[in-house]
Amino acid sequence: MRLWRITRAAHVALDGAGAIAHGGRYSPPGMPVVHFASEAGLAVLIALRYQPADPVEAANDTVLGWIEVAEEPERVPPGLDEPAIRAWVESWLVEQRSLVAAVPSKVLPEGDVLLFNPRHPGAAHVGALQTRPFSFAECLHAPPMRIIYEGLR
Repeated sequence: MRLWRITRAAHVALDGAGAIAHGGRYSPPGMPVVHFASEAGLAVLIALRYQPADPVEAANDTVLGWIEVAEEPERVPPGLDEPAIRAWVESWLVEQRSLVAAVPSKVLPEGDVLLFNPRHPGAAHVGALQTRPFSFAECLHAPPMRIIYEGLR
């Protein structure tokens, strides 16, 4: 299974350091976890929530990254509210029940936020994050016809 993420080039380590310092939507500060998406497009949509309004102001060292894992993610039980999901994720991290957990995305419920537990024993067997450059300014450019149309109004 391929897991996707958008990150800055300096933050490609799979150690969960960002979540330790800041926490995440479903994890408290102090607990390492690496956030991924089930699809590359979902990773972009999630990352867009944290970008400046003008794509030209986005960092120029952004990368689209992915890893491959062999096991299927453990799914958060259906019907939980956000506080219950956070409690479930915290126990999942502490107990190291599986390498990856899946939470339905709030941005695109058809996809999943995939949480990678760097303290799980299986994490040692996962390769480094593979990356390619990614530019929000390039992917969010205004098509020429739109510029012409807006100029006519």
